[in-house]
Amino acid sequence: MDFYFLLISLFFPRIVLIVYLIQGWYPANTAPNILDVLMGAFVPRILILIYIYQNMGYENVWFAAHLLVLILTYFGGGRHSKKRWSRKSED
Repeated sequence: MDFYFLLISLFFPRIVLIVYLIQGWYPANTAPNILDVLMGAFVPRILILIYIYQNMGYENVWFAAHLLVLILTYFGGGRHSKKRWSRKSED
């Protein structure tokens, strides 16, 4: 897999997937094309994890880094989600 794909997709997964889709440089995978498009639109980080797993394996630094970013992103690593949780607990 391309180093720049792995690095930039940590921060901007949808943009990287769109650019690679337009350029035709998608990583090799066994997922159907419609699944690539749908997952790229709705859950791009999971799609990138699938790409890394299929091409490099799960015992890889990139897999661990992307998994950590996925967990932090989807389960409230930001300031906005902390405000949302504090408002719900006050109610």
